[in-house]
Amino acid sequence: MKLSRPVSWFLLAFGVWSWIIWITFVKNLVKDGSGLAFDDGHPTAYFWVHLLLAIASFVWGTAIGVLGLRGLRALRHTS
Repeated sequence: MKLSRPVSWFLLAFGVWSWIIWITFVKNLVKDGSGLAFDDGHPTAYFWVHLLLAIASFVWGTAIGVLGLRGLRALRHTS
């Protein structure tokens, strides 16, 4: 299957965007002072669930970004 240039760029941009957004989220989660993420210094269920969501998003964002990058490389070699 061949990806078009716009689709490849979109996938690559999505992968980069996913990393930027979720890294920021994890930093904010770790610094949380509201009591949602930590209770007396111990991680709560809220923390673990959101950390798991962030990890899954890193994995999916990376996979999607790699597809976009591979699509762009394939288009460069066929041009």
